[in-house]
Amino acid sequence: MGTVVSIELADDLPEPRLRELIASTCAWLHEVDARFSTYREDSEVSRLRRREIDLPDCSDDLRLVLDRCAGLWRETDGYFDAYATGPLDPSGYVKGWSVEVASARLAAAGSTRHHLNAGGDIRMRGAAPGGGPWRVGIRHPWQADKLAWVLAVREGAVATSGTYERGAHVWNPRTGAPATGLRSVTVTGPDLAVADAYATAALAMGEPGLAWLAKRVADGYESAAVTEDGRAFTSPGLPVAP
Repeated sequence: MGTVVSIELADDLPEPRLRELIASTCAWLHEVDARFSTYREDSEVSRLRRREIDLPDCSDDLRLVLDRCAGLWRETDGYFDAYATGPLDPSGYVKGWSVEVASARLAAAGSTRHHLNAGGDIRMRGAAPGGGPWRVGIRHPWQADKLAWVLAVREGAVATSGTYERGAHVWNPRTGAPATGLRSVTVTGPDLAVADAYATAALAMGEPGLAWLAKRVADGYESAAVTEDGRAFTSPGLPVAP
């Protein structure tokens, strides 16, 4: 998926079992990469893009992802778009979804305290090693050695989308140009795939994304954003660490 994934398990389980859980999680993420990568010629997504296979013949996972991307396209008024750059590219949903599924699989296998981080998209369950919530630092959008916020999360997800590392990689589908107005958007909530998609959509919207994010609070999604001119905004329930 073009990123590094870190796995931290805080469960009181024998070391061999912890290693098994990590190995199975890595295997799942490699499976996702093999199926959804837009960089691999033999991936299912690449084959679908070349029309070598038809949608009814695709895997259940791929059809599920495309269905959810379509739903998010409607929910965001087109600002979350798997076709924003032309060819099909569901990567903006797949990374968060794969980590959300990985966390659910870990929980089903007995890991109730863990922290998964895929390039800044994070899913946490249970207590951190010290017994308290997991602490997540949100990078300052101009100063890489500083933090804009520190969040305290015991159960849920944190996703950040911004222009400060990868440049103009999110596009405004209305203008066909790179997104402007917001420098960084962070969304917290119960589902990492949704939080990640919301952060991407709000970044694509620019400053109107702030009002759109405010409407997501009722569904359990809090947010923080920094504009290109340095103003910072947070929703009332953002889990900022004391």
